[in-house]
Amino acid sequence: LTGAQDGSVRMFEWTRPQQLVCFQQAGNARVTRMYFNAQGNKCGVADGEGFLSIWQVNQTTSNPKPYLSWQCHSKTTSDFAFITSSSLVATSGQSNDNRNVCLWDTLVSSSNSLIHAFTCHDHGATVLQYAPKHQLLISGGRKGYICIFDIRQRQILFTFQAHESAVKALALDPSEDYFVTGSAE
Repeated sequence: LTGAQDGSVRMFEWTRPQQLVCFQQAGNARVTRMYFNAQGNKCGVADGEGFLSIWQVNQTTSNPKPYLSWQCHSKTTSDFAFITSSSLVATSGQSNDNRNVCLWDTLVSSSNSLIHAFTCHDHGATVLQYAPKHQLLISGGRKGYICIFDIRQRQILFTFQAHESAVKALALDPSEDYFVTGSAE
């Protein structure tokens, strides 16, 4: 799956030189992040205008439409994570009201899909990591802060400054004992 600055999103197969599917043509907002869900049957694309779009991967048409597309953040959606069986999605980004990490239910109408919004990260959240064993979200912000959220209780557990500049990467070890952060500095 490839995403570009021009907003285009294309899917390729290892053994074929040409694209299988063009999910989104050029001329849209820049792609900020994209992932397949754990089952591999859906892909999601976040963009610089705050939107998250999700497609079924096994499409037979050459230009399929997303089955779900909504604006998660008022300025940008920088990262997201599929939670559980991908009916629940967490997003990070920047919104005017500082609700920069959000939980969404993809099975209800878009007007009711926001489950919870966390007010955190002045100037926006840049990255997001889901820890399924502990049911935690870890987010990094533009000012170097890390926030850890309990998604069952829907509350912030910890906040601390890890870096002097924007957190650009988060990685979680498979046993979920440690996580690592990387920054713009």
